[in-house]
This record gives sequence, C-alpha cells and structure tokens, in this order.
Amino acid sequence: MSTMKKKRILIAVDGSLQALEAVRYVSKVLPGERIGVVLMHIVTRVPESFWDLEHEPAYHYRIVDIDEWEARQRKMVDEFMDHSRDMLLGAGVREQDLTVTVRDRKEGIARDIIAESRKGFDAVVVGRRGVSELKDMVLGSIANKLIERLSACPVWVVGGARSCERILLCVDGSEGAGRAVQSAAGMLAGAPDVQVTLLHVDRSMNIFRQVFGGAPRPEREGELAKGAEGEAEAASRRIQPAFDEAKNILLQSGLPGDRIVQHILTGAGSQAGAIVDYAEREEYGTIVVGRRGLTKVQEFFMGRVSNKVVQLAKDRTVWVVN
Repeated sequence: MSTMKKKRILIAVDGSLQALEAVRYVSKVLPGERIGVVLMHIVTRVPESFWDLEHEPAYHYRIVDIDEWEARQRKMVDEFMDHSRDMLLGAGVREQDLTVTVRDRKEGIARDIIAESRKGFDAVVVGRRGVSELKDMVLGSIANKLIERLSACPVWVVGGARSCERILLCVDGSEGAGRAVQSAAGMLAGAPDVQVTLLHVDRSMNIFRQVFGGAPRPEREGELAKGAEGEAEAASRRIQPAFDEAKNILLQSGLPGDRIVQHILTGAGSQAGAIVDYAEREEYGTIVVGRRGLTKVQEFFMGRVSNKVVQLAKDRTVWVVN
C-alpha cells in the first residue's frame, strides 16, 4: 500500500455551494494521503463585445460597474479557494500534492477543463449546478458537456451533501462496466469505511406489463410468478461471473470482503430509473456507471443509461467512467 501510485484529481469549481460540495466530497470519500488534487477555476470575464461600447456616452459610467463586479468576483474566488484548500489539507491531502490555479478562459469552460484533464488525471470532478450571473458558468451545462466530450478519464458529477460511504457500482458484464469497476477499485483503495454494492438491473421480466400495462388476468398470475422466479434465477446465473470478477478486483485493491455485497433488480421498465430509485431507497450517496454496454447496439443504450442516471440522480454523486 505504501508504494501505491497516487490518484490525480481535477476539481473544477466556480465558487458555488455545489462546487464546495464537490470539494467536500473528494475530501470525504478518498484517502487524502493517496491523492493529488488540482483545484481549478476558469475566469469568465466580460464579453469582448462589451468593450466595443467605448465610444458610447454611457460607456465610462458602465466600466466602473464592470470593474467593481470583476473585483468582487475575484475576491469571492480567492476566499472560496482558500476555504477549499483548508478543507483538503484538513482531510490529509499533502500540501505538495495540492495545486490551486485560477486562469482566464481560453476556448470555453468545458473545453478548457477537457484540455487540462489530458494532463494525466484519473478523474474530473464538478458540481451539478453552479451559481453565476453569466449563463455559460452554470456547471449543470458544463457537466453535461464534459460527460459528452471527455473520453480521457471519468467524470464525477456531485449533487448534494449525501453520505459518501455507501457506493452503488453498476455491473452488466460489459467492457465498459469492467472499466468502471477498475476505476472504482483504484480510487477506493485505502478508503476508510466504504461499502460497495454491486448492482445489476435485468429488464427481461414482466415484459407484458411493461408493454401493455396493467395487471395479468388472475388465472395467469401463478404462471407468471413461476416465470418470474425462473427468470430471476437465470439473471443471477448470467451475471454471477461478472459479480465474482468485480468482487475480486475490489478485494485486490484492499477493500474488505464484508464491505462488498451484490444485488439484482429484475423486471425494471427503465434501467436508469431502477438504479436511481434503488439508490434513493437504500440511501446510497454515490452511483458508479460505465458509459458503454455489451455490444455496438447496446453501447448506444448504455450511453443513454449513464446520461439518464446523471439527470435523475439530482441529489447524489454519479461517476461516469469512459
């Protein structure tokens, strides 16, 4: 464990409460001594078109307001960064492993984050929503852009102040889900008090109800119950090798066996809805999903599942592993 390579985390922040939750989340879920963190804020200044007003009569009055606004924004960012830095240092991140950077926007917020992420980071962390007077600073839209465009490393979208210790790791036997397991194992190595549930959602049951709605005829209830039981057993047999492999990977990372459990949900009409409903019902604060599914056709649908999970799990953290 002492020779374990440190994970590099890029936290993109805008000074909002949810950006602060993203910092808090990293400080709680990951062992501080095992990570290096870059806190990055990208400054969006007044649009260039504003300066074209230089020859307008009201220009010199308005420029004073803009200067004051930018000064307030910079002061807010500096205070936010100081607070975030103290939080991470207090969680055990070493000072030499923590970098704070504030830079002007170049290509655009999402593009600048993606460019930075290519410098060897293991995860990019953003808050679900930001707060800004400029629309393009709303991190809800930034998070969506990162999920769509960032292929180099996982994206963590943090929403709310839920418990960090209970983690729902979605497994379907695909290569994408396997990468999600590997990513989670690497990140959680050495993490204290973490419980991981391996979750598989099987949609094969109750097709009649999903397609036609309503309940079956009374005389068919027994038949359907037996069929449901058989399909549940078949689903368990299908997914068990993937469960076993995932558990072995987590065990090799140092996670105790008594903190790893598995669960199958059957008959779900919506995979994403079933995942989020289960996370809410059982109080999981983190959901980990792979971007890609089992086949070229299913890759499209698995991509949709990961996106839907991000949209539905508004008060939880979602890791999307590319």
